[in-house]
Amino acid sequence: MLWLLPFCTVFAAEPTAIDRLAWLSGCWSTDGREPGSGEQWTKPAAGTLLGVSRTVRNGRTVAYEFMRIEETESGSLILVATPSGQDTNTFELADIAEHEVTFADPAHDFPQRVIYRLLGPDRLLGRIEGDFNGQFRAVDFPMTRERCGE
Repeated sequence: MLWLLPFCTVFAAEPTAIDRLAWLSGCWSTDGREPGSGEQWTKPAAGTLLGVSRTVRNGRTVAYEFMRIEETESGSLILVATPSGQDTNTFELADIAEHEVTFADPAHDFPQRVIYRLLGPDRLLGRIEGDFNGQFRAVDFPMTRERCGE
């Protein structure tokens, strides 16, 4: 029976592309905005991360977005976003690093790129950028981790 021993070795599974974005999971409040403004992302599971964002101004929700980061059949990632009831758009993975991910759709009106960068254990920068009426435009969304449900 000792001949079975090599076959009983436990192999550590390689992390999937979606697992590389576990750092995005959690609740993030947008710096300098009213309470309730920010994003919330689920933990990676079953090839997806699900997210929702909300912007509050004068005590009212003025913008929201439903987001999904999904692992494709090829093992790459896409970001599917539906902002404030507008048409859904899909951004493809352009670059991924240990604590940064960039999605792009050059044909989209604005933004053409969506970037998330972890700046520290409790600091996240969301950024949208691209061409807007012939000019480069970038909008940063600095965020701070908060406890979910508060």
